[in-house]
Amino acid sequence: MTSSILGRQLVACLLNISEARRKDLVETVARAALYNTEGVKREGTTVLNIFNDYDYNRSVITIVASIGSIREAVLSACVKACGLINMCAHTGVHPCLGAVDLIPIYPLGEEVGIEDCAQEARAVAQGLTERVQGTSVFLFGWADSLLQRGLAQRRKEMGWFKKTPDMQAVRPDVGPQPQRRYGLTGVGASPYVMNCNVTINTQDISVGCSIATAIRESTPGGLPGVQVLALPHEGTVEIACNVESVKGDPPSHLTDEPWPSFTIDGQKYCHPPASLITARVAELARRQGVGLEGTALVGFTPHECRRLAEFALSQGIAEFWKEQRRIHM
Repeated sequence: MTSSILGRQLVACLLNISEARRKDLVETVARAALYNTEGVKREGTTVLNIFNDYDYNRSVITIVASIGSIREAVLSACVKACGLINMCAHTGVHPCLGAVDLIPIYPLGEEVGIEDCAQEARAVAQGLTERVQGTSVFLFGWADSLLQRGLAQRRKEMGWFKKTPDMQAVRPDVGPQPQRRYGLTGVGASPYVMNCNVTINTQDISVGCSIATAIRESTPGGLPGVQVLALPHEGTVEIACNVESVKGDPPSHLTDEPWPSFTIDGQKYCHPPASLITARVAELARRQGVGLEGTALVGFTPHECRRLAEFALSQGIAEFWKEQRRIHM
């Protein structure tokens, strides 16, 4: 299969699990996406990146496969994670509800459509609750068939942002009432969501919260597509941003530099670049006498994800997260 064909059929899952302090466990989960129970490699599947954060006790595993292969890869990783992670013992400063906290599916090529991803996400939700008895799921985005509610709205409805969510009040879309061991998993599909974390040099969480409020999409003058939390992180404050892709062109007053864009089912999408988010955070922090520590992307931009996936698959590299540091492209 040529790389151009692969590129048109690829989807990504940025699997979020509630464990980062046992890195061997996280890698075991990642390998479960790549190899079956007999140790045979799944063709056309790669793990591009594993992002671990000790304070958050959360890892993001970037799995890429064709639309026809993503389900089994993701479900196998989720089954392994559910067997190894017990939410009864979980601690961390990042909000979470489940051992497998989030399963988002994103199209990476124009020939993968909205309904393709929605169907796969719903199948993953059903498959997880069947393979791991006691798991529960809420749906978001394209997988939320009737309302297509976004992830932030669904998380709010489920109590994800609360320090002590009331799991008995949760009404999952698939599966039973959430059990404490597994918690609740969000499963959905949408245009690619980039994760961009900007660290400011202060321990004052109120400064971070004011900045988060100012750049949030829902605030007048905020950045389109940006959902954001301010969290304590390694003795500083991190402005943790989910950068959602938005329909159409960027606002004309925010186009000093180009916004990455792509097309799904004939509809153009774009997202603010990490440099714009960093600059906005830096300016708001400076006004309060606070400096900037740095910016980190959790994984890749949409175009980077596709490009690296095509390369990894063309070279037959399944565990690409081990290789990327020594490969210069």
